[in-house]
Amino acid sequence: MADEVPLPTDIRLHMKSRTLELVYADGSFELTAEFLRVHSPSAEVRGHGIGQGVLQVGKKHVGFRGVEPSGNYALKIIFDDGHDSGLYTWEYLHDLAHDQKTYWDKYLADLAAAGASRDGGLIARG
Repeated sequence: MADEVPLPTDIRLHMKSRTLELVYADGSFELTAEFLRVHSPSAEVRGHGIGQGVLQVGKKHVGFRGVEPSGNYALKIIFDDGHDSGLYTWEYLHDLAHDQKTYWDKYLADLAAAGASRDGGLIARG
């Protein structure tokens, strides 16, 4: 039998700091709205196939409108930029929380390679 993904023991949405706090047996993890938005599991972000993902830019100031359970397997996160189509499974949230630095560093590297910024637009190269 495959290992079961640990479920958070508590979930706290912090609107002012724009973070989602996930509490697991091995610690508490705060994920920013920007981090979750740019790593949305939606087709809009990931694309419809391998290599079809769309780099998200200009999401530095995105916040939350809310969070809703989706069955017993995921959270639906509603962002204040209108995005609400990604379902974050417990497995994906656990992975994002526990490997946050790797995901974030790759995102920043992808932005730099594209000459784009977290604020939106392109960065002048010269």
